[in-house]
Amino acid sequence: MKQKIVLSSDHAAIELRQVIAKHIETKGFTVDDIGPTSSESTHYPDHGAAAARKVASGAADLGIVLCGTGQGIMMAANKIKGIRCGVCSDTFSAQMIRAHNDANMLSIGARVTGEGLALAIVDAFLGSDFEGGRHETRVDLIKALEV
Repeated sequence: MKQKIVLSSDHAAIELRQVIAKHIETKGFTVDDIGPTSSESTHYPDHGAAAARKVASGAADLGIVLCGTGQGIMMAANKIKGIRCGVCSDTFSAQMIRAHNDANMLSIGARVTGEGLALAIVDAFLGSDFEGGRHETRVDLIKALEV
């Protein structure tokens, strides 16, 4: 069964988001790219929350969000109950947020991460699975912090 990945960004990351969408489609994932499509200034909290709601509701299996640094949109996504989103600028971190933290969303900074590295980060994130075990207890502690 193909995993469904929701993608969203603000205006600063449209081009990189579209490159990522095409890339993961070629890997066999189903993509739900919820925009935006215009380079007109927009608000990253709205886009991060929209993608996070799709993941939290089960409408998507995982999410990838982007803004200039990846930080603001990640913060917005993490406000949605059930979301564990991390900003990654290297492949090891992307692998570990899935394997050890059961992250269900990835955030990338389009103004600080080149296209080749961004695709490698996405591949590391999507290619990793939660290990469970001792990490399950820690993820449960994170979940317990949600209000």
